[in-house]
This record gives sequence, C-alpha cells and structure tokens, in this order.
Amino acid sequence: MRFLGYYLTAINLVTWIAYGLDKGRAKSGKWRIPERTLLLLSLAGGSLGALAAMLMFRHKTRKAKFVVGVPVMFVAHCIIVVFAAVKLLQR
Repeated sequence: MRFLGYYLTAINLVTWIAYGLDKGRAKSGKWRIPERTLLLLSLAGGSLGALAAMLMFRHKTRKAKFVVGVPVMFVAHCIIVVFAAVKLLQR
C-alpha cells in the first residue's frame, strides 16, 4: 500500500506540473503538450493533480473531454483505492 501512495503522489505531481506547463505554453504561443498526453497522465492515476491544475490554472475547462473525463477518472480512482485498501485490511 505504501508503494501505491508513493506512486499516486508522484503521478499527481507530474500531472499537475504538465497541466501548468501546458497552460504557460498556451499563453505564450509555444509548443503545447498534446491533449492525449494530458489525458493519459490523468488516466494513469493523476486525476487529482489534473483536477487541481484545471481549477488552479483555469486550464482545459472548456473542453468536454476534460471537464467530464477528469472528474469521472477521479471518482474511478477513488473507488479503486478504497477497494484496494479494504482488500488489504481484510488480510
């Protein structure tokens, strides 16, 4: 369970940074991080970081696949973590 905590912390930090970098690049007209990459980071467990970045940076808040997809991923990730914790406690 400790590994899961470390993994989720790292992937959420990386995702939050990626969304922040993409927002900065969007403002300055530079090369952007592909939407697919941002969504894959969210799917890989970084949904909390993505959600936080979307709210903090006001980034990707007009795109339905982010506005709907990221919160759905977050709920799914919460269910998975709770399920894993319950299974671990049953041992």
